[in-house]
Amino acid sequence: MRNSNTLRIIGFNSRLENFSQMGTPDGKSAIELTDDSRAVPVSTTRNLSSLKSNSEDFGTNYIWKLVFSSIKAAFFSDKISFLLPCGPLAMLVDQLTQRHGWVFLLSLLGIIPLAERLGWATEQLVFYTGPTVGSLLNATFGNATELIISLFAMKQGMLRLVQQSLLGSILSNLLLVLGCALFSGGIVHRNKEQIFNKSNAGMNMGLLLMAVMGLLFPALLHETQTELQIGTSELLLSRFCSCIMLIAYAIYIFFQLTNQKQDYSSIKEDGRQDDEESAEISKWESVIWLGLLTLFISVLSEYLVNAIEGASVAMDVPVAFVGVVLLPVVGNAAEHASAIIFAIKDKLDISLGVAIGSSTQISMFVMPFCVVVGWMIGSPMDLNFQLFETSILFMTVLVVAFMLQEGTSNYFKGLMLLFCYMIVAASFFVHIDPVSIQDNPQYP
Repeated sequence: MRNSNTLRIIGFNSRLENFSQMGTPDGKSAIELTDDSRAVPVSTTRNLSSLKSNSEDFGTNYIWKLVFSSIKAAFFSDKISFLLPCGPLAMLVDQLTQRHGWVFLLSLLGIIPLAERLGWATEQLVFYTGPTVGSLLNATFGNATELIISLFAMKQGMLRLVQQSLLGSILSNLLLVLGCALFSGGIVHRNKEQIFNKSNAGMNMGLLLMAVMGLLFPALLHETQTELQIGTSELLLSRFCSCIMLIAYAIYIFFQLTNQKQDYSSIKEDGRQDDEESAEISKWESVIWLGLLTLFISVLSEYLVNAIEGASVAMDVPVAFVGVVLLPVVGNAAEHASAIIFAIKDKLDISLGVAIGSSTQISMFVMPFCVVVGWMIGSPMDLNFQLFETSILFMTVLVVAFMLQEGTSNYFKGLMLLFCYMIVAASFFVHIDPVSIQDNPQYP
């Protein structure tokens, strides 16, 4: 047997020897079969380095493709995105001119697609959570616009604007959003009766009545002049009621989360889960977009709040109408779109969870939270929404409660809720607010 360190192949030895004589300039042969087989030739090293650079380029290209696809899905997949340039235009008009009416209108239009995209990002996150958590998330981020606008208005001392915008959000969700959802679902599914869970709807209506109680008693205390300490008892009662409402809402959230599995199984048994649907973006992309869209809305909200008074004078529209009707329509764009889409897909439980759940969250969390924040910064924010506004809210909750008591829905019920909203909007258009925001003292 020959040495294993040499290569002898019968019929090819002469060719290998001739080939091995073709050396390099330094006298080394092109093929050297020695024991040092572990040495890596120069050509192989170059191949590895090029492979490494190609893999790095591939990773970079993949990241950029992922970013571009996420941006495309977020901003260019919906027709309403054509309103996005209105936001930068509002900032430009505010810097170059003093036309508050145009700044208000452009800011209003610029927030609409952002609020709708905020609802879209929440819907994407719903695919990775259960339906109960999904409804809570949808209501929470859907109300982010109202909360941001309220905090900016409180910072500038516009307390009546905060009260009116929050009240308008509740009325808009209960009458306009829910009415459009029931009407659209009833038209699409007019051949059958849509059914929803009465117990969940009843629980939300009970919380709304509790919120009405928290708003009604400070208003009655003020109107009847029966305060123990004039100007102080009303504020103290509002802060006490706010703390109770926050605790009650926290217990409600805990109760909903603990019953998530039962809700999910009931929806699945009813056949109302569409397995063909899938998320357009990943879970972490949804979280990132929720944060970015909330930031964009915060920036535009500051321009919107600063232009409200000037816009009210320029358009000759009462400030109460602006706060109760115009602002909530923009803030509820996410809930409006989501509730209608789910109702058309015959997922009425989610539609009610979005519309009524959003109203419950505003009344039981956002309003008392603003009172507590005002308490911290020394601003006398209270729950006295004046008797006129509180009475309208009380009647609205009663009407919706009677509409939903049977656990069924049709297009006529939705149409009735829309008619009720028209009456409410007309009432605020002819209403003179006894407390004008121009007369409010400015609080830091």
